[in-house]
Amino acid sequence: MTPGNNGASTPEDDDPFGYLYADGQANGAQPPSGGYGYPNSVNRVRPVGTRQYGQQAPAPQAPPQQGAYGQPSAHYAAPETLPGGATTTQSHQPSHGGGGRGRGPNTKGLLIGAIAVVAAVVIGISIAMLGGDDDDKGGNQADASPTQSQDEGKPSPSASEGGADDEKAELPTIDAKALRLDGGAALASDVKGAKADGGVYVTGFNAVGSKVTWTVNGIKADTYRFYARYGIPGVDADATLVVNGKPASRPLNMKNFGGTPEGDFEKGWQTTWANVNLSDGTNTIEVVCNEGNKCNANLDQFWLEEEPNA
Repeated sequence: MTPGNNGASTPEDDDPFGYLYADGQANGAQPPSGGYGYPNSVNRVRPVGTRQYGQQAPAPQAPPQQGAYGQPSAHYAAPETLPGGATTTQSHQPSHGGGGRGRGPNTKGLLIGAIAVVAAVVIGISIAMLGGDDDDKGGNQADASPTQSQDEGKPSPSASEGGADDEKAELPTIDAKALRLDGGAALASDVKGAKADGGVYVTGFNAVGSKVTWTVNGIKADTYRFYARYGIPGVDADATLVVNGKPASRPLNMKNFGGTPEGDFEKGWQTTWANVNLSDGTNTIEVVCNEGNKCNANLDQFWLEEEPNA
């Protein structure tokens, strides 16, 4: 190539579409013999001005389906190119994975949770109510215990001699002024602390031959405890117990169980007891100051109780 010489070809000759223009045609540009695109392509490139309008265009043909890589398939044709072929549409129905029916909100789980909350509230209320009941019971137990005022007017034997805890049934009780008095026995009320009606007790019992008699009616044959409430001036005393005319083998012990200072009758009120065998019906119980007895005592009340092991 020399200056001023552009070579054997012009730009028009290098342009594959030069035949579409007048200057390209004047220079002899020709359209390619096989066309462009795929083999047997339906889009044939024509020179400008050669297309005829108003004429029916040949039916379009779909490019053959590729088989192996880069190779057309001779047996494939698009459905829309076949006679009566239907155009396919894509379904827009939602897929629920695996064809199963779609699930809504987890209402079962919410219901279980609500039931659990209600159950917890009910349990809490129940516990609070039970706790309140226990407190009420504790208070009532204190009310059920007898008070000292409830025991007033009843015989109260000392714990060291058996006491009233052994009582099982209501049996006869008698005050000193209801007893039959013999010998030097008499009634008095000078010393405070007697539980008999009016604070009256038997005095003058410290003379031999003095005695008091209690006639008991409506008793069933059995062994009972005979209780006696007495007062001493801090010095031990005793007496003879006679049941239905039969003296007991042992004296009725009226010791200074409470440790009362000597000479103080008012602080010397105490209780003692002895077993007696009674018969059905009427029985007589006597407390007698015989020879050998130390009878310096005041007598307040007598009563019977059943034997604890009876």
